[in-house]
Amino acid sequence: MKSDINIPTVENVFLAAVQEWSDDFMEKIWNIYLINDSDFQLDGVMLVSKAFGTIDGEMKKTSSLRHAFVEIPPVSVKKVEMIEKSVLKLNNEFMVTYFIENTLYDKKFIFKTNFANNNPLEEVPILFVDGVIVR
Repeated sequence: MKSDINIPTVENVFLAAVQEWSDDFMEKIWNIYLINDSDFQLDGVMLVSKAFGTIDGEMKKTSSLRHAFVEIPPVSVKKVEMIEKSVLKLNNEFMVTYFIENTLYDKKFIFKTNFANNNPLEEVPILFVDGVIVR
C-alpha cells in the first residue's frame, strides 16, 4: 500500500552554482557544487544532469551526464560539473540520489532558465562565496 511506503525528506543537502575564474577558458564560468550541510555522511552518491528548454521557438535538450561519488563527508562540498555558456539558456536539471546509513534519498534540483541573471546571489554555506542555491 502507498501509505506503507516511507519516502524520506532531503534536508541540508542542496546544489549551488558558483561563478569562478577559469584559466583554461580565460573567463568566468559557472560550476555546480553538491553541498552536504548535514551531520551525516552521504554514501553511494549518484547525480544525473541534463538541460532542456526552448531557444528561438525550438525545443532543445542535452545528453545526460552521470557522476558518482563513493562518499561525501558531513559538512562538506563536492564539485560536480561546469555549466557551459550556451546551456545557461536552458533549464538545468540534476537528479541526486544517495544513502544515509541504509536509507535511500533522492531529489530533483532544477536551475531555471537564465538562472545566472534572474536569481539574486547568496552566500553558499561551507564555501563562503556568493552563488545561486537550489534547495
